[in-house]
Amino acid sequence: MIAPSVTLGEGVVIHHPDLVNLYGCTIGAGSRIGTFVEIQKNAAIGRDCKISSHTFICEGVTIEDGVFVGHGVMFTNDMHPRAVNPDGSLQTDSDWELLPTRVGRRVSIGSNATILPGLTIGEGAQVGAGAVVTRDVPSHAIVAGVPARVIGRVADAPYEIRSSGRK
Repeated sequence: MIAPSVTLGEGVVIHHPDLVNLYGCTIGAGSRIGTFVEIQKNAAIGRDCKISSHTFICEGVTIEDGVFVGHGVMFTNDMHPRAVNPDGSLQTDSDWELLPTRVGRRVSIGSNATILPGLTIGEGAQVGAGAVVTRDVPSHAIVAGVPARVIGRVADAPYEIRSSGRK
């Protein structure tokens, strides 16, 4: 389902629109969204991104231009999620703290990675498949493992997001 509250840039491709759940989000021009993806309200996807199947992007996540997100990647936005408050009452939207997450330009996130809330993944970084990211990732770093640790650096080769004239 693609809710009327979704803002789609020019040339966005959504594979199997009947098998996604998009509401209240923004998706930039030229981005591609795979099957069984959920993108929640107040999440933003930049231009020319690829979001692979079975990925969950929750409220408060900002993904900048040219980002690759592998299959089954999970973002989170609350450090202490729970169904009920300490007094036993059901939790409401005002009972939790949204911690925004930012993914910089040209980042690559491997399949089945989990991104904890309130983090920044710096420009050009690479996150290994299955990694659990528990802290900020420096620009151009390669991280892997549980918890994710820096294991190398991405070559700082010049790279530009393609200019297609879209806005």
